[in-house]
Amino acid sequence: MSLSIGIVGLPNVGKSTLFNALTKKSVPSENYPFCTIDPSVGVVAVPDERLQKLSEFSKTQKTIPAIVEFTDIAGLVKGAADGEGLGNKFLAHIRETDAIAQVVRIFEDQDITHVHGEVDPLGDVGVINLELIMADAQTVANRIASIGREVKRGEKGAVEEQNLLVKLEAVFKEGKLASSLSMTDEEIKIAKGLHLLTTKPMMYVLNKKSGAVNLDETNDPRYESLIEYFREIDAIFVKVDAATEQDMKDFDRSEKESFKLEMGMVDDGIDELIKKGYLLLDLMTYFTTGEKETRAWTVKRDSTAPQAGAAIHSDFEHKFIRAEVIEYDKLLEAGSFGFAREKGWLRIEGKEYVVKDGDVMEFRV
Repeated sequence: MSLSIGIVGLPNVGKSTLFNALTKKSVPSENYPFCTIDPSVGVVAVPDERLQKLSEFSKTQKTIPAIVEFTDIAGLVKGAADGEGLGNKFLAHIRETDAIAQVVRIFEDQDITHVHGEVDPLGDVGVINLELIMADAQTVANRIASIGREVKRGEKGAVEEQNLLVKLEAVFKEGKLASSLSMTDEEIKIAKGLHLLTTKPMMYVLNKKSGAVNLDETNDPRYESLIEYFREIDAIFVKVDAATEQDMKDFDRSEKESFKLEMGMVDDGIDELIKKGYLLLDLMTYFTTGEKETRAWTVKRDSTAPQAGAAIHSDFEHKFIRAEVIEYDKLLEAGSFGFAREKGWLRIEGKEYVVKDGDVMEFRV
């Protein structure tokens, strides 16, 4: 399963630096707008200590983690929805992703210019969200203009879609994201067909900078206003120091820990960002393990056993018979599959079984 998170934000907030830290890939991150013209894509391993413990349990030859795909998208600017700053191209790149990670600068550094001349995190969020809203408003307006003919012809579903379009139009006029609108299951299906930017799951990445003035460390009212806004909309957010993490990207674990201690860093936030991105996409992990391979498989939450099997091979869904299932911690406690079977912890599950995060499974087809 390949699902991607687009890294967006204003120019010079640290998007490409964050991307480098996440993926250990080298993309331009110079101190000027539009240095990243084409999106770069990187595959990131999801940190999961369960995988390593299972690998040790099975004395496995190969260990494969779950992954999340991140896409580095060039900086949006005010007026992007009207084509400013290559806006149309950038908005199209965002449209191709499954979720959005919006990078917000919360540090002041005179050596790194801000596109608006001053650091204003909540204002920056407002600019980006407004551009996304305006792009979606245009999509909805175009659809409203064309659907009238379908309604008159009595085409199936046209009236329901028109009703949703009117609701969305009202939401956008209030300056709100489409995700703030409570929709029925049928309306959600219709909305998916519109490919709106503001229905995508979104999280916020608050970028700090070691050695600079960080707003979260100085009781700055700009930071307090930002957090209050996140509370109001129940937003997912995480703090990172992207530049420092990029500096450590080639360090081994011990070197990294020593460097963090020297810099006075409690946590770099990168692992938390990856994990929250995984949850943002509504994903979970189940495992297969043996001497040859231990692997973390990515599936949507509430997947049935046959649907989960499809992550391995499509035949596992269509030809599914049963699966042997045990919780990760129960398997480690048992010490072996044989003893787990004796204790009755290794269960046989059928087609209706809903897979749980951390299940260890073996499929029968």
